[in-house]
Amino acid sequence: MDKLAHAVEANVADDDDDVVCLTVPAEGGYLGVLRTATAGLAARLQYPLDRIEDLRIAVDEACAMLLVITPRGSLLQCRFAIGEVELLITISAPIKPGTSLPGPQSFPWQVLTSLTAQAEADVTDGVARIRMVTRRQGK
Repeated sequence: MDKLAHAVEANVADDDDDVVCLTVPAEGGYLGVLRTATAGLAARLQYPLDRIEDLRIAVDEACAMLLVITPRGSLLQCRFAIGEVELLITISAPIKPGTSLPGPQSFPWQVLTSLTAQAEADVTDGVARIRMVTRRQGK
């Protein structure tokens, strides 16, 4: 995790009220739940409409990358950590052995990096995590 994402984590580590976690089945039909939650949370944080749509698209793209490599019957976890000036979204899921996320030059990563301040991923112990950071409006 880089400095910005780590700073957001540190800001919310002591206050569970600033973290929202959702777990849904890793199936395409449930992505609407995460898109809607993303939009609702961003609206609550007073993001402008265009940025809300950008976040919805980014979350959808990150989930789509994970669904391709996630075993059937798995769960997709989405965690929103609300910092004073940033929102860190972490989406994670177990992955099939021998699979990996698309590379940084792939179209999905180009989408994520154009719609967020920063996007990164890692795989640890068979679980892939995609982190996206976006700055809050006027902060």
